[in-house]
Parts: sequence; C-alpha cells; structure tokens
Amino acid sequence: MAIADLKSVLKIFGGSDVSDEERHELYKEVLCMTLSRAADADINIQNVEVDRIREILKEHTGEDFSAGDIRIAARSELYAEASLVKYLRSVRDRMLNEDRVDTVHALADVFRSDQEVSVLEIDFFNSVAEALEVTPAEIAGLTAGGVQ
Repeated sequence: MAIADLKSVLKIFGGSDVSDEERHELYKEVLCMTLSRAADADINIQNVEVDRIREILKEHTGEDFSAGDIRIAARSELYAEASLVKYLRSVRDRMLNEDRVDTVHALADVFRSDQEVSVLEIDFFNSVAEALEVTPAEIAGLTAGGVQ
C-alpha cells in the first residue's frame, strides 16, 4: 500500500456510505497515517520506531511498507498533528470501535519501542485517543463481563 494511496479518505470526506471492504481500507489508512505521524511526535524519528511501525503495519494489514514511506509520511505536512486530529474526528464514526481501539494500542506500542516515552509523545497519544473517542477503560483493555 502506498502512503499516498488514500482513496478511502476522499470517499469519507465526500460523505458516501462505507462498505465493509472500504471500512477495512479506512482502518488501514488511519493506522498507517497515525503510526507514521507518531514517529515524528517527539521531533526525533528513531530507527527502532520506524522498524516497529513497519512490523505493526505488516501484522495488521498484511502489507509491506518501506522505511522511506514511513519517514516521508512522518514528516509530511499532510499528516501534521492538527490535520491528523481533524481527520480522525471526521472518520471515527465510520470506523469499527475495535479498529479505533486497536489503532490507539498500536500507537502505544510504537511509543514504547525505543524504551523511552517523551511528553510530546504522551500529548500526541492523548490527542489521538480523544479524536478517536477511545475511552480510558478501552485503552486499559477493560470490558464488562467475565475476566479471563
């Protein structure tokens, strides 16, 4: 998947209904955009973060992304935090709740990958979680019912 291949973004902003396949594509695009931007959240792109982002994207999408794709997206003005948050707010209602939660969990995974989390990364994490309307209980993995 190319970073610039954002067909679902255009459809979402166009107000069209979203099929299951398009919803899955939207999830992949949100995950890619969010994690790529996360690499630059502390103004210092670490190789270990880029590698972890590539692993997560492969695990969740089945597609390969190059380190160059991640670095370009991380630095792109298109993915600046304000624009990203606005985008996430606009698409969250068309995403499955489990995909929104999964995106936030993957984001935390990226931030932990270099063994140090900065204040800027925490701010970025909080803004993404709020934009996607993921609750603290969902972030902690707490759900009502029996505990395993």
